[in-house]
Amino acid sequence: MPISPDTRDRLTASIAQLIRTGRHVSTRAAAQLYGELPSYGWTLLLPLEQDGDQRCSALAARAGIDVSVASRQLAVLERSGYVERHPDPRDGRASLLRLTPQGAAALAGTRAVRADWALTALSGWDERDARLLTDLLDRLRTDIEVALPVHPGARQPIGADR
Repeated sequence: MPISPDTRDRLTASIAQLIRTGRHVSTRAAAQLYGELPSYGWTLLLPLEQDGDQRCSALAARAGIDVSVASRQLAVLERSGYVERHPDPRDGRASLLRLTPQGAAALAGTRAVRADWALTALSGWDERDARLLTDLLDRLRTDIEVALPVHPGARQPIGADR
């Protein structure tokens, strides 16, 4: 049986709100541990952790932001010691960005704080409900990744970085 328009609208609104909440939680966790960072800071660090060194333009495409915005955000991350630039061996004019050990530790620390907050929020849930939600979210994420177009310059569908 197909999903009704009302259910579709409620579901997409809930997903959008969950994404906003998730970003807010990650930003608050990062700020608690490391001070204020650019709003896209953690979104730009994840692809470096997952896929290694990348150009600014590839990171901007992954984050779905303009290259000039990514460049400004990455400059802050570089000054904070979370990323470093080095020459692109294939193009001496360009540089690649690399996640530093400090950046990797910042991501791990932020995830730990976020996980602690999630455990607190889910303290009234039982294991069965938590596993069911996890299974359904994994299914939803997979289905969305399959349905999304690939963003120009990205190696995977928009939003596929976890």
